[in-house]
Amino acid sequence: MADPMVSVVVPARNEERLLPAALRSIEAQTLDPALVEAVVVSNGSTDATVAVVEREAARIHTAGGPRVTVVDEAAPGIARAKNVGVRHARGRLLVFMDADSWMSPELLSRMHARAQGGERAASIRIIADGGDPVDRAFFWVIEHGKRLVRTRANMFWCERALFDALDGFDEALHHAEDLDLLVRAKRAGVQVGHIHDEWIATSARRLHRGPLRAGMFAMLGRWVLGHVGIGRHWPYSGGGP
Repeated sequence: MADPMVSVVVPARNEERLLPAALRSIEAQTLDPALVEAVVVSNGSTDATVAVVEREAARIHTAGGPRVTVVDEAAPGIARAKNVGVRHARGRLLVFMDADSWMSPELLSRMHARAQGGERAASIRIIADGGDPVDRAFFWVIEHGKRLVRTRANMFWCERALFDALDGFDEALHHAEDLDLLVRAKRAGVQVGHIHDEWIATSARRLHRGPLRAGMFAMLGRWVLGHVGIGRHWPYSGGGP
């Protein structure tokens, strides 16, 4: 079997409930499934995350979809999990997506076309999963707020060669590891783009934690601090219910 062109790396910790939607969105891409693979890294999961991925992988394979593999990495850390996923990936282009998210059907086709045109890395527009107007407004504010700091982060894609040249994610970071990598790419002279006409929808569950949506203010504060370099080494639990 020929190596795929695109590897979607999905770190996951206790995501048995939301992972199927992530994998099905990869399966539903308009890009030729022979060019795509998904690598899920179960990062210290204690639920049925691994079993769920194995079940979905078998179903997707039977349906003629992209190859799906799962790696069990016990050592905690989002940056470490992503690096482990890349080591198991075979694609020339890498996409990083959270396990509680799902991508628009044209995303990988759009990304592939941009790579064919010479782009080496780009962030991806993030929207809220679901129709809650407050959730959607929050992510709209975050999306447009990123323009002010001139470097978008969260979920993105980059060339494998660029990732390797930058030595991957800094495993000392527990937050904003994606921003850190894209900033290093820009310092190396790479023009980092942004995909705005496709998107990744992500769960808004963190916004609903605590009374009166207190989680929204906590998430906003964490994001602002991370973008100015504060709190990137603080322990952070982003997965699970």
